[in-house]
Amino acid sequence: MPEEPRSAGLLLRTAARVIDFILIAAALEIAPKAGYFAGIAYLLLGDGFLDGRNIGKRLVKLRVVSSESNAPCSIKDSILRNSTLAVGFGLWVIPWIGGFFIVAVCVLEFVLILGNKNGMRLGDLIAKTIVIEA
Repeated sequence: MPEEPRSAGLLLRTAARVIDFILIAAALEIAPKAGYFAGIAYLLLGDGFLDGRNIGKRLVKLRVVSSESNAPCSIKDSILRNSTLAVGFGLWVIPWIGGFFIVAVCVLEFVLILGNKNGMRLGDLIAKTIVIEA
């Protein structure tokens, strides 16, 4: 009998997200305007490529799958699950409002991950996805 996939822990998920934000920060440093839009695109679409893994998840061996079918995350699912973070990143350029929004979203998502038995954050609940150890 195949082993049931194990939900990814908060530490691994955080490490993957930090790697993603480092990549986005590097893109912003190299080409500010293009990097800004590339960062939003990466946040929205990244989990839909490479079998449900963006670069950060690939490096820490995580994968995003459908919570219903266990299929790899699709582009649509990736956009849905990451829209909350992308909106925060998009608003980042507005003083105070952007910073407040991204902090509020991160706190809410952290609380949801801790309170959900499968470690699902708001984006996962919207897209019906789960992050598992690959």
